[in-house]
Amino acid sequence: MSQTKPQKQPSDLNTKSSAKKATPIRCFFGTVVSGGLAFGLYSLMSSIVQTYATKPVVADNLLVLRITVAVRTLVIGVAALGAGVFAFVALGLMLLGIQLTIQSLKEVSS
Repeated sequence: MSQTKPQKQPSDLNTKSSAKKATPIRCFFGTVVSGGLAFGLYSLMSSIVQTYATKPVVADNLLVLRITVAVRTLVIGVAALGAGVFAFVALGLMLLGIQLTIQSLKEVSS
């Protein structure tokens, strides 16, 4: 005797997702948050680069030098990737907010 859970209908999923529509205020607030995160990650990456530049690796072993360079490159790359992703998200949200504002102004004037 197995009991099955009632499955959600597609109409149930649509009503929950349509409750939060994109508005210009939400887009611009998201732009500020995402831009702030991008700036923070960029600043973090910049300070990591400065730290790595001022502290050279002191080792005679070639394998240690190669692993150190690889790890440093990965750390800087992850910080740069995060900053870039958040910067593009901020740009996209800003453009979406502008588009929604223009559309709402066109609807009001019609």
